[in-house]
Amino acid sequence: MSQDNRNCKIKIVENGPYLVTGNIPLTEKIITPKGKGYEYKEGRSLPQTEQYALCRCGNTKTPPFCDGSHVKAEFDGQETASTAKYSERAHKLIGPNLDLLDDKRCAFARFCHREGGDVWALTESSNLPEYREEAIIAASECPAGRLVAADKEGNLIEPELSPALEILQDPERRVSGPIFVKGKIPIESAEGFTYEVRNRVALCRCGNSSNKPFCDATHVPTRYSDHSK
Repeated sequence: MSQDNRNCKIKIVENGPYLVTGNIPLTEKIITPKGKGYEYKEGRSLPQTEQYALCRCGNTKTPPFCDGSHVKAEFDGQETASTAKYSERAHKLIGPNLDLLDDKRCAFARFCHREGGDVWALTESSNLPEYREEAIIAASECPAGRLVAADKEGNLIEPELSPALEILQDPERRVSGPIFVKGKIPIESAEGFTYEVRNRVALCRCGNSSNKPFCDATHVPTRYSDHSK
């Protein structure tokens, strides 16, 4: 049974951290190669509290938590992401027995790759039951929520996720990844409006995304690593 998310919330502070309330579980996950795909492995234990502040400027010395470094760094956290709904932003790839929605918001987590191919090729081969199932898994494991599978009646296929936050690490790329926000947690902007509530999104924590507050994979070319803090 899913955790009640009515009291869960992420509030974005202007040029500051993410304020998390509602006793949302916080864990660290390691993106790990598995065959031609990837899996999550457990990372270090993190403190569990009813509310906490997570860094989004990339300068904290106490990752993933805010230590006020955004002030000294004069962090510009202006939110630039579109406020349009996912259904308005996403393009549809039509397969023979499955469709795929894709809004291009990539966090470069690479879970769209499976043993049988990537999610786009699998969708195009979804007349084969095993490829259709693989395409659904590949789409559903995308932490950014970029990819969503849909049946031919237009019903979106989403995993059942309880509210939780996961701090992603990506040792294969030698970088630290975004915050995986799971389970329809509301995210309130610094200006006071709430982004579309979604089952899966990835929030930037390197401070360099051009699509704030969401991750755009800039942590990879900028070589962001919270281990060096």
